[in-house]
Amino acid sequence: MSQSITLQTDFKSDLELFENYLKEILKERYEGRFPFELNQAIVYSLTAPAKRIRPLLVLKSASLFAFPSEEILPLAAAVEFIHTYSLIHDDLPALDNDDLRRGKPTCHKVFGEAVAILAGDALFAEAFFLVATKLRAKDRLVRKIFRELSEATGAFGMVGGQTVDILSEGKKVSKKTLEFIHLNKTAQLFRFCLRAPAILAEASTAELEAVTKFGLNFGLAFQIIDDLLDETFPTEKIGKPAGSDRRKQKATYPLLFGIEESYARAKELIEEAKEKIRSQFSERAEPLEKIADYVIERSI
Repeated sequence: MSQSITLQTDFKSDLELFENYLKEILKERYEGRFPFELNQAIVYSLTAPAKRIRPLLVLKSASLFAFPSEEILPLAAAVEFIHTYSLIHDDLPALDNDDLRRGKPTCHKVFGEAVAILAGDALFAEAFFLVATKLRAKDRLVRKIFRELSEATGAFGMVGGQTVDILSEGKKVSKKTLEFIHLNKTAQLFRFCLRAPAILAEASTAELEAVTKFGLNFGLAFQIIDDLLDETFPTEKIGKPAGSDRRKQKATYPLLFGIEESYARAKELIEEAKEKIRSQFSERAEPLEKIADYVIERSI
């Protein structure tokens, strides 16, 4: 596996394909349309500099099943819409109260809290609109996608995890609670990124199990590394206020287990993910393995 992985270089064609599709959607749906402030907030948030890891995982999972990239783009965009909505809401004063995201002022700092809340609401709804209107697939498979996406992002997924995260601030939590937060707040959506293309491809049970394991492990490792970056990297490098987790006394792996053990756990999760995906898909798994390695490398 190559060293010094850079997503923008190693996956240039995939990311350009996605960005071009996103531009088309933004122009089609929001450019010059009333209510202007809402649509400007949506475009501002979606076009902020981003790594696009979740859409990239959708594209690379699809490639395992020879699923054409152009056909999976609506799903990749829907995932990015939901991720962006979650960031807008997470940054609000009632939650994390952050002023900086992806190196730019947060949505509520530019457009006000009310418009930011509504922009997040709209992005969540628009994600399902994209799947319903742009994804060319059998109706029964689209229904499965809707179910999986709602489960990954609702009260028993991302929103549930975020709730426990907020309620755990300033409290001593158990490892079980911490893993619940990480699993639901972060890993569930990554799991969806891997599973959704497999569902559309009507993958075998073994194939679905392999991508599911990869997605969960990847997501858990990603959150641990994200917490490590907050603890050890400066603001200008991570694009958001550094050290905010400790100031807010959030439940994080570094806070509970320290930096070295946290890094070791993240690396273990990534190695397990790579082993599982490689055992099922052989050399076809290499792009996903490379993205997994990137998660670890970004903390060095």
